[in-house]
Amino acid sequence: MPHVSADLTRPMVKGLFVATCLLSIVSWYTTEQGMALYLAVWFALLASLGVQGALILVAWLIGLNKSRRALLGMVYAITATVSIAFSYVSLYTWFSARERPAAVERKLYDELSSSLGKTQQLVAAASAEAQKHLLALGEMEAAEKSVGFISRAQDADPYLGAVRNAVAREAQTYSAAYPEGSGSGLRYSAFERYRQLALQSADRLQAAQTAIAEFREQLKPLDTTESQLRRFRQLYDGLPWSDVTEALHAAKIERPQVPGYSDFVDHSVTGQEDLLIAFQELFMAPTARHVFSFALAAFIDFIVFLLAFASGPYFFGSSEHRWVAASAALDGLDEQVFVRGFLSKLTPTLRGMAQVEPEKLSGGEQQLCLMLVSKGLAIVQDEDGKRFYLLDQTIHELLLESLASQGLPMRASATAGV
Repeated sequence: MPHVSADLTRPMVKGLFVATCLLSIVSWYTTEQGMALYLAVWFALLASLGVQGALILVAWLIGLNKSRRALLGMVYAITATVSIAFSYVSLYTWFSARERPAAVERKLYDELSSSLGKTQQLVAAASAEAQKHLLALGEMEAAEKSVGFISRAQDADPYLGAVRNAVAREAQTYSAAYPEGSGSGLRYSAFERYRQLALQSADRLQAAQTAIAEFREQLKPLDTTESQLRRFRQLYDGLPWSDVTEALHAAKIERPQVPGYSDFVDHSVTGQEDLLIAFQELFMAPTARHVFSFALAAFIDFIVFLLAFASGPYFFGSSEHRWVAASAALDGLDEQVFVRGFLSKLTPTLRGMAQVEPEKLSGGEQQLCLMLVSKGLAIVQDEDGKRFYLLDQTIHELLLESLASQGLPMRASATAGV
């Protein structure tokens, strides 16, 4: 399987490091903004810097230190939980500030439209009934003038029956000088008065219908909550509810509910309220906005961890590279010169594995082989009465790859040898 050369790998690792820094800045900013909703600005700044710095350093240490990965992983998990929590609050608040008001306004628009529809049905039914009453009272007025004795008759309509009874009770107070009968008289005048009152009631109900229709035409889904509720309340309070109740022959009607402002508030009062709302809605009634905000916050810290974990060993060197550098230091040689000398002493086995005789090794090379044996990357093998260090294929490959890009000391030594 072909391997990527060091000349190509090094720029790629630098690019990973830059990407880590950029994402870390994003993660720090969202964490700081989330903390600032609940803490003082300077405290949030220092705390977010500490959290983000710990995330990167711990991720690097996990990549470099294999012996304490469990402990470092626990530290990273706790630190990442704090970072993700406050980043989520910041992102959710940022999204909500742009989306929640419009969603609340549309929801309020739907609620008001439903309430207006019920109100319009009540007023329309009352207006139709009022027109019937007005027509009936006109007929009763004409009949009283031409025939008389209209107040003594019974009526199936509760409203008209009440008018007849009222006129009859009023007639009982008249003196004998005003006998009942046809022609214009006090009873005729009483019916005319009730007809005029019914006409005024019918006019008010008709005007209410017109006002409701105009309000529904002017109502827009993205009008502010305050504007929609204020205008609806003005319309609602100005409706002739007593005329509606009287026209519908009901002692009490069920009026449509007026939406409460607290149920449709489109912004919170304080940053602490944003914090509580974000977590309460996340666990109680999560929506796509909650899930996306939390996933984005977690994704940023997860990618930061992977990038730091992957790029750290390339900057600080893997364990194998450090072993080679330390062994070269024992011999007082440049690392590449040391590796070249060590590789020149390797011989193949019957199976094609790399082996080397201990007698041919320098002090630094001997220490390197001992370290490889202790780490399971080499074994000591006896063959034909001789002892050999048998190297693992990965170590052999790593040593060869380290010479792919020759440094100045190695080129100088090669020139001197010629």
